[in-house]
Amino acid sequence: MISPSSQNSAPKTVTLDSMMAGKALARTTLRGLVVAGIKQPITSTRRGLAVMWHRPSVVVTGNLPQQMVNEPHLPDAPGTPAFERMLDSKGFPSAKEGSLKWLVDGDEFFGELDRQLAGAQKSLRMQLYIFDNDDIAVRYADKLKARSREIDIDVLYDDLGSATAWLSAPKTSPPAGYEPPGDMKKYLEDGSEIEVRRSLNPWVVADHTKLIVIDGRTAILGGMNMGREYYDEWHDLMVRVEGPVVGDLADISRRKWRLAGPLGDLGLFTKVGKSQSPSASGESVPIRVLRTESGDAVQEIFDASLLAIRGAKQRIYIENPYFASDEIVIAVCAAAMRGVDVRVVMPAEGDSVIMDAGNLETARVLIESGAKVYRFPEMAHMKVMVCDDWATMGSANLDTLSMRINSELNIAFSDKGEVERLMDVVFRPDIAKSRRIRLKETDKREGGFMEAVADQL
Repeated sequence: MISPSSQNSAPKTVTLDSMMAGKALARTTLRGLVVAGIKQPITSTRRGLAVMWHRPSVVVTGNLPQQMVNEPHLPDAPGTPAFERMLDSKGFPSAKEGSLKWLVDGDEFFGELDRQLAGAQKSLRMQLYIFDNDDIAVRYADKLKARSREIDIDVLYDDLGSATAWLSAPKTSPPAGYEPPGDMKKYLEDGSEIEVRRSLNPWVVADHTKLIVIDGRTAILGGMNMGREYYDEWHDLMVRVEGPVVGDLADISRRKWRLAGPLGDLGLFTKVGKSQSPSASGESVPIRVLRTESGDAVQEIFDASLLAIRGAKQRIYIENPYFASDEIVIAVCAAAMRGVDVRVVMPAEGDSVIMDAGNLETARVLIESGAKVYRFPEMAHMKVMVCDDWATMGSANLDTLSMRINSELNIAFSDKGEVERLMDVVFRPDIAKSRRIRLKETDKREGGFMEAVADQL
């Protein structure tokens, strides 16, 4: 499904003329309907089944009276060895060692990307939901093109996510006379050695992942795409990962690359060795890689998050721009009612009219259950959660799309010191900058209807 931001945002300045815009969307739709069906029949069918199952089911779940929902409380507190053993016993991917460096906002992420791009020795594999066509995206496209003469560079972006982003301008005005390219695949490939592929969109399902792998030894992942919003307009988070867990991330990147290739589903059956896991360096902690992948019937992010919320004894801190999953909301409310310190940070004004209204309805339910909900003064695009001494972050929103349908990538860890560092760089400063929402502010007549619509996004 198209992201909430591309579906429901207030109108913005269109960057492509109407004829060019129409052609871009027509090509994207054709590739999603026809090309994906031919090249990816298995994946397309599985995604279609996920859409047909999960969309009606959230309508039923969302309309059950809260007192009718049997919300279990798990004995194992997140962050404890017992909780990690439980995740292992339930078949979640095994944790592997890795070191983390938090990259808050565009200056830290793009600064790190500059360093990694300049220092790469062999390869850079970039997978994004959006590779925009604004001046920042073109600037980094030019940097990639220059380095592609010296190292292997692959770029994979979501076809629909990028095409819809090309049609609207960021809040910041571009340089005088700037003309955006109409096709970033063509722009990236022209005069370079870059290979570019698109993640196709059967059933309008998107690949919302953001993952960059450098030389197979370093990975960067989180919430940011390539474009002006992420450079200096939005509050967002990425993380640099090094150590053995990067091998798992590199395998995910390679698998997505093969799926988007000329063989499609058949490419997944080709025999490819596992990525070599780099050795541990610096302060390493056990890191678990979690995915949502409807094509593989995987919803690890949702399942692990729900277990952590149900097991929380002391605190649940959440920062997310789209909070519309009824099952997550119910579990968080139950935690607040049993005395857990629940705090949720939402943007004061996001990039989606419907999701803003849905968030307000979610805030009402949370506040009535005893949670504290805050408005961050600008667009906060972070997707972060801490439950006791367990944390997860990455690309996944707390909505039906990210939990059940789209492709998403998160990491999770239980190291107390690293969780406290995350609290120090995200939650403590962001709550200090935010204003607490009072119950009377959530009294909007259309809130319930908007929340029901948001459930489908």
